[in-house]
Amino acid sequence: MPIEILQTHKLVDTCEAALATRFTVHKLHEAADKSALLTSYGPDIRAIAGRGVSAELMGKLPNLEIIANFGVGYDATDIAAARAAGIRVTNTPDVLNNAVAELTIGLMIGLSRRIPQADQFVRAGKWPSAGMGLFSELTGKTVGILGLGRIGKEIASRAQAMKMRVVYYGRKRQPAEPHIFYDNLVDMARDSDWLVVIAPGGKGTNGIVSREVLEALGPNGNIVNVARGTLIDEAAMLDLLQSGGLGGAALDVFEKEPAVPEAFFALDNVVLSPHQGSATNQTRNAMGALVVANLDAHFAGEPLISAVV
Repeated sequence: MPIEILQTHKLVDTCEAALATRFTVHKLHEAADKSALLTSYGPDIRAIAGRGVSAELMGKLPNLEIIANFGVGYDATDIAAARAAGIRVTNTPDVLNNAVAELTIGLMIGLSRRIPQADQFVRAGKWPSAGMGLFSELTGKTVGILGLGRIGKEIASRAQAMKMRVVYYGRKRQPAEPHIFYDNLVDMARDSDWLVVIAPGGKGTNGIVSREVLEALGPNGNIVNVARGTLIDEAAMLDLLQSGGLGGAALDVFEKEPAVPEAFFALDNVVLSPHQGSATNQTRNAMGALVVANLDAHFAGEPLISAVV
């Protein structure tokens, strides 16, 4: 009999097709009555493909063995509960590094040169009667990276190609990296023109970019967030953007997405993106393939490819 698994949300077509050839898939996100589905099939479910798995959901799946998380971030899954129950957890690292790094640099250029605003300026027919003005460039600026992990390193190399100076903050210095290390985030923000947020989400990083950090970045500083909205004090950031205490923000993630505070919409010094960091065909297909590969490895009794727990 095919192994039965639970799918928690829509996945890319290539991933869903591969899962369907290997397993009996129960799609929780499509169920009219989710409780009834879990009652009927919960004892038979041995794996989850998706994300956002709570301790409550795990409790309804007594024979759950593995959660194959679709995404490099797994903060939406209760890792402590999984570990306590002996449930394996995997994620999809590395395959999305380039896509997220590319978008980060794109957001930085978009904000510094006001590219979205320029597009609207032309579309609104304003160009014949006025110019947009002068803005900034990345060349010669210092970018501070919060979280010099796999993606952070890709961002750093691209920033250097833009002739930027790279510094970083993290839990510890990485001796093999040539960039200057800061052990104090406020100090790094004060010394940087740009702050790029690419650290993991979770309790350990909630609100790490505080009002103090944002004030240190200052009226000429810009922040880019491609990590999790919870890492930044969003209310403080909005207040400083409105008052001129912070120069600009390019945001791909938000504290309570997809709900975005409407006050952002009126600001000319922001660029907004709907969590598109890994949203390319190549990357999402590779992420899906890694989800399937981890499940295949688990049920074949082989080492997991990208184990978290």
